[in-house]
Amino acid sequence: MSHVGVGPRAVMRSVAFLTAGVLAVPALAGCTSEDPSGKPLAEQDVAAAGRASVSDGGTLRWAVDSVPDTLNAFQSDADATTTRVAQAVLPSMFRMDEAGSPVRNPDYLESAEVVDTEPKQVVVYKLNQQAVWSDGREIGAADFAAQWRALSGKDSAYWTARNAGYDRIEKIERGANDLEVKVTFSRPYADWKALFTPLYPKDVTGTPDAFNDGARRALKVSAGPFAVKKVDTKGDQVVLTGNPRWWGEPAKLNEIVLRAVPRDERVSELVAGELDLAEIDPETADEVGLAAGPRDPATGTPLMGPEGTPAAGPQGRSAAQALRSWAIANGSDEEAAEEEVLAREKRREAEAKARRRQQALSGFEVRKSLEPAYTQLALNGADGPLADERVRRAVARALDREKLAEAVLKPLGLPAEPVGSHLALSGQPAYADGSGALGEQNAKEARALLADAGWVPGGPVKKKDGEEAAGAEKDKEEKDGKDEKKSEGDDDGTYIVGEDNKNEGDRNDGGGDDAKDGADGESGEKHSSGKNTAQGGAPGAYAPKGTAAPADAAAAPLAKDGKALTLRFVLPSGPGSETLRTVADRITDMLKEIGIGTEVTKVPDESYFKDHIAAGEYDLALYSWPASAFPATDARPIYAKPVPAADGSLNVAQNYTRVGTDQVDQLFDRAMTTLDQKEARGLLRKADSRIWAAAGSVPLYQRPQLVAARENLANAGAFGFETPVYEDMGFLKKGAQGSRPSAPAPSSSPSSPSS
Repeated sequence: MSHVGVGPRAVMRSVAFLTAGVLAVPALAGCTSEDPSGKPLAEQDVAAAGRASVSDGGTLRWAVDSVPDTLNAFQSDADATTTRVAQAVLPSMFRMDEAGSPVRNPDYLESAEVVDTEPKQVVVYKLNQQAVWSDGREIGAADFAAQWRALSGKDSAYWTARNAGYDRIEKIERGANDLEVKVTFSRPYADWKALFTPLYPKDVTGTPDAFNDGARRALKVSAGPFAVKKVDTKGDQVVLTGNPRWWGEPAKLNEIVLRAVPRDERVSELVAGELDLAEIDPETADEVGLAAGPRDPATGTPLMGPEGTPAAGPQGRSAAQALRSWAIANGSDEEAAEEEVLAREKRREAEAKARRRQQALSGFEVRKSLEPAYTQLALNGADGPLADERVRRAVARALDREKLAEAVLKPLGLPAEPVGSHLALSGQPAYADGSGALGEQNAKEARALLADAGWVPGGPVKKKDGEEAAGAEKDKEEKDGKDEKKSEGDDDGTYIVGEDNKNEGDRNDGGGDDAKDGADGESGEKHSSGKNTAQGGAPGAYAPKGTAAPADAAAAPLAKDGKALTLRFVLPSGPGSETLRTVADRITDMLKEIGIGTEVTKVPDESYFKDHIAAGEYDLALYSWPASAFPATDARPIYAKPVPAADGSLNVAQNYTRVGTDQVDQLFDRAMTTLDQKEARGLLRKADSRIWAAAGSVPLYQRPQLVAARENLANAGAFGFETPVYEDMGFLKKGAQGSRPSAPAPSSSPSSPSS
């Protein structure tokens, strides 16, 4: 996997660090006349084409990460493929538009609106009169009611993963006719549009047995443009076929085959012609892009060979024979000549293989956008150094998020802007850059926070058995014996870097002032200092009094109570996680600049979340969260304050950083309750500011979405925020072309969406 993710679900300025019960929050960006939500940073890239340009028939072979263990999207082991299947075969009352906002799905809904708020909230759904299940039965109130009872949380016999929103429903009944469904809420619920998407037939949700087991490997009844033909666990695929009872625009494709293909094997499957659509990693994208480059007009083959070398011609064998003859004639023995010929032949075969691989890939193109998800740095605040809020804030303020975003996105030609919100992405209504509550990147202030927390440069570190002393203890041992003959009065006008506090006044910043550390106090970037070699010592080790210490002095390891400040950085080790590891390397370097050490541990992908993130066995980690159209509902369990469970353990829900506050919980609850959308957005932005200030996690960048697609495949690829339209997918008629968005300009100096 290219990125590890978790499924479901302003002007930058410094703010004083938190103390118990005290929080400074900047004025809401939403109070300005300019909309802080901005626009999506990238359009979807699906080679959009009108249905008239798309052929009827064909099979789309689509690579996915897994064959799902269940087709019930409301069970705990549902995955991304479960969602993909549900989108194609089940009703959805609302779907996502290009800005990640919910819009009514006309195939199922004529209308849906809040008709009463007093004494209770009432929503009336008016269904499309043509909407029927594949067995011919009308979609109606009975299906809504059965799903509500299954997901309400009142009956523990149902194995549900979530009941948010459904637990607020008081009753569901038939409206004025069979096409109306009336839903009455016991408590106001702002995110009511999140409900009944997907909607399962009452056959699946009507009883615990049917819910728990009936839809795991099959869906006998569906109501989408496609239906589930089979779930083939042996063949690692799910086969979807056209639904003959579908009332909307008929599906262009005959079948969609979702094949489970590991990320590191996808390029081989593309070369073999076994796939038409596959999400890929940046390296594969480079290879596909090269293959799609200029070609020989006569043969259609790429003009450039592997790594940009000229493609070898048919004269290779005769050249090898000439080489052998020349070598023998000029005194080389025949064995050496043969070895040279064999080596040349191997190179020639490798080049030929690479050309065949390029030729096979030349029928594909890379479609790219930004995924509706972001990668974050998580800081485990349960125990250890990061339990101290000042240390978390120091880590967060040491990060140059712009550089991290550029490192990932700029080489791909995608907008390289850091994410400014935990709860939404640029373009979504709730988005506003709340990072001002934490403060801008500033190494000097980060070191000051660490000093305030008691972590000081060069502090003594206790030795373990069999280990050398570290820090000041080691320095002291090395100097013992060297300075015994030197009297206290012997002052030759030099000082040892790291020991200048004895000659200067008390400092409040833990060694972080510009004169001492040689660093830019605003940017944290280091400036080179001239070489100072005094009395034959090592460069930079000694200097006349008053000379600024080298920049590296600011990076002296920090220690407290005999223990070095070293954080456990846990990363996935599997193929495709190279991007995360590159980002981790850069973060490690940034933390080193403020004296924080890291201990990197790479673990298998399958144990990364279960055994490390969820179990709290880490200090720092990188993983992703999806951006929801309903953050009040979906983000609350991610940032809710952990509470003690009945057995004495800590119930963290999805808050794997273990950092939360009562204020954040209250803001989420209020946002979930108000039906005033403007008020809800303001409450969510306040909550985000408090999440930033607590520094339990640091959003870094929106994840890239790179998809290899067959050139003639239309209406499929990098979907961005939008829900795919499965019935429009298909292969273009001969001579027809799909439209592509213009390439987004890379952003070398990202600006805040709220500025």
